[in-house]
Amino acid sequence: RVLNGIVWKFRTGTAWRDVPERYGPWATLHTRFRRWAADGTFDRMLRAAQAKADAAGDVEWLVSVDSTIVRA
Repeated sequence: RVLNGIVWKFRTGTAWRDVPERYGPWATLHTRFRRWAADGTFDRMLRAAQAKADAAGDVEWLVSVDSTIVRA
């Protein structure tokens, strides 16, 4: 429930105080977000999701970057 509330907040761009009550108290969501960001929880979650997707062959690691600049 807490993670869903945090995701909802960032997907909508709303203020913490405007997160629907179904996700729990907004202050709890904000506190948990700050704690998880500081202690590396989100980084570990991302690495775990990437490893799982990579093991299943669902990730294409080839990236093409174009650095062309066009002046108007």
